[in-house]
Amino acid sequence: MKASELKNKSVADLQQELLSLSKEQFGLRMQVATQQLSNTSQLTKVRRNIARVKTVLTEKGVQQ
Repeated sequence: MKASELKNKSVADLQQELLSLSKEQFGLRMQVATQQLSNTSQLTKVRRNIARVKTVLTEKGVQQ
């Protein structure tokens, strides 16, 4: 997911994306805790995507 793609989305879409990414992060954290996650880089990717969404939401909030 790129920041340029996120900038084209509405605030409601971004909030929905943030919610789904948070749920995905929770699921990955549970898999890490139970040692079921084989590809631990997924956790980093999700964390960075959450940061991207939050950054774009902040930028859109300042503009309005």
